[in-house]
Amino acid sequence: MQAYAIDYLNDVVENQGKLFDLVAQSYPDKDTKDFIRAYMLSKTRKSIDEAQAYVNTMDAESLWEYFQANDKYELKSGKAMEGFMPDWLGEFYAYYQWYYNIPSAEVLQKIPIDFLIKAYSGLHDLELELAVQKVGES
Repeated sequence: MQAYAIDYLNDVVENQGKLFDLVAQSYPDKDTKDFIRAYMLSKTRKSIDEAQAYVNTMDAESLWEYFQANDKYELKSGKAMEGFMPDWLGEFYAYYQWYYNIPSAEVLQKIPIDFLIKAYSGLHDLELELAVQKVGES
């Protein structure tokens, strides 16, 4: 049994990737890693874990607005991630959470952002499921 219905999986994976990319690209002077940590631990992401259809099907822009409003998140000053990495991290974390059926809040404990950044060059060209399997349950 996965975290939520497979019917939501592609939307959640794609939109979380686009969300992470949107924040990184739109706010080059803000800390993308802080945003990712806050988002993965948020009530918004928990709603996705719980298969709340309204949140599970939001596009990246709507999800960003919803997250800011509901979790009262404000970006921190710092450096944004560049290139394709934020999109890939978002997709990886969404798929990992679904595949291993664990709460999103636990994903960062198992797979810290800095580990995934270091592993990016060796994992990002793989199919997403294979990359998730290679990292394993940790």
